[in-house]
Amino acid sequence: MKLRLILGDQLSSSISALKDADKDTDVIMMCELRTEAVYVKHHKKKIAFLFSAMRHFAADLREQGFSVRYTRCDDPKNTGTFLGEVEYALKETNAEAIVVTYPTEYRLRSEFNTWSKILNVSVDLREDDRFLCSICEFNTWARGRKQLRMEYFYREMRRKYTVLMDGSEPVGGKWNYDAENRKPPKDGLDVPKSTGFDADEITQDVFRLVEAEFPDHFGDLYPFQFAVTRDQALEVLEVFIRDRLSQFGDFQDAMVQNEPWMFHSHISFYLNCGLLDPLECIQASEEAYHSGAAPLNAVEGFIRQILGWREFIRGIYWLKMPDYKTQNSLNATRTLPDFFWTADTQMNCLHQCISETKTNAYAHHIQRLMVLGNFALIAGLHPDGVNEWYLTVYADAYEWVELPNVSGMVLFADHGLLASKPYAASGAYINRMSDYCKSCYYQVAEKSGSTACPFNYLYWDFLDRNAAKLRSNPRMGLIYKNFQRMSEEKLAAIRDDSTNFFKKLDINEKV
Repeated sequence: MKLRLILGDQLSSSISALKDADKDTDVIMMCELRTEAVYVKHHKKKIAFLFSAMRHFAADLREQGFSVRYTRCDDPKNTGTFLGEVEYALKETNAEAIVVTYPTEYRLRSEFNTWSKILNVSVDLREDDRFLCSICEFNTWARGRKQLRMEYFYREMRRKYTVLMDGSEPVGGKWNYDAENRKPPKDGLDVPKSTGFDADEITQDVFRLVEAEFPDHFGDLYPFQFAVTRDQALEVLEVFIRDRLSQFGDFQDAMVQNEPWMFHSHISFYLNCGLLDPLECIQASEEAYHSGAAPLNAVEGFIRQILGWREFIRGIYWLKMPDYKTQNSLNATRTLPDFFWTADTQMNCLHQCISETKTNAYAHHIQRLMVLGNFALIAGLHPDGVNEWYLTVYADAYEWVELPNVSGMVLFADHGLLASKPYAASGAYINRMSDYCKSCYYQVAEKSGSTACPFNYLYWDFLDRNAAKLRSNPRMGLIYKNFQRMSEEKLAAIRDDSTNFFKKLDINEKV
């Protein structure tokens, strides 16, 4: 008899820990742990989403005939830790062995590796084969390369899975259509309603628990629209393919006030917890292209996010941990400003993105990178505070995907391992890709002074502060030539405006 542990982000019937499960003898174990909910104070919606999805998954397993041992967060006997719960379950069931799929996060994998010795029982730790590139395979690909660039990895994955391929060549003659996927929002853009679901009694019971146990956590619990079952997650995917994929490519970088969902798929929640399988999402979008329901630039861009970026990010995480977590190559030191929690700022782009994050536990990738992340980068915010914030506030965030995206892509804290240059930009980029600036206290056309967009002078101040480390970057050469041509008067204004802004920021005066 074996005890098979399923974690909250392993809600897949095909997970490796279940593949040879014996319904007659084995016990499936699941547990809601307070320690997992509070090691960072996760968004209320994220806790509710995962606990509800876990309970629904446990119910599905029981319907399939499995014996399920499920411990709720508010159970008086809940020990609050994985080790405590497993130890208790072993005594209760007399199980001879533990079977578990490796966790996606380093901290838990390190802990689970000690269990066999601590518990004096066989622990069968299995690879997580829901991902399309194994850790070993990625390490082999990365070995000996001077630079690790997602584009080349992505091409190998396309070939491996024969995705959007015409023989040995990419469909359409190009591997990447990103240049066609950067259109700004246009007037009268008709954004379809996002797919949501009414809460059943299981989910409503979770709401009551979250309200009682985690009242001081960030974010709004209501309204709640997440899918919490596989069938619902499949419906989200289906509606995206039908209603939004055709315009996803054109407007995937666009930002519109009061339109948090845009044409994005909103499936990262379900991919990252196991309710959806990455290959089925890729195949569904590829089928839409071949049937004429969606153009190539949209389908390729969507597939690249899953088959390319998602797998690449995971590979980087396991290749470079645990040292990756301490990277701070630009020596950023500033504390995360309070407005990241309150949205109380006169910078409308940040106010919009933080407010929507608070409401939805979601923001799309350009909001995360080019508004929130851009500010964190050019303001010199310390990676620890920024990483904790991103991990806290988004319902799709787990360290394996959040840490490389933030430390590498957002903050350029990994010495350029992940990104070939810092993703820093002035207010002009945000103005081009959104309508936020029209409703802002600051003037995006002004470069200096008290009402100038802070992104404008902070961008150049960032380049000034980090010139010694960034000037030699091949992709920054032209930018630094422009910087060198600036008059001393202009440089002085940039430094004065930045100094004044940071003084206000450091004493939590509204900016």
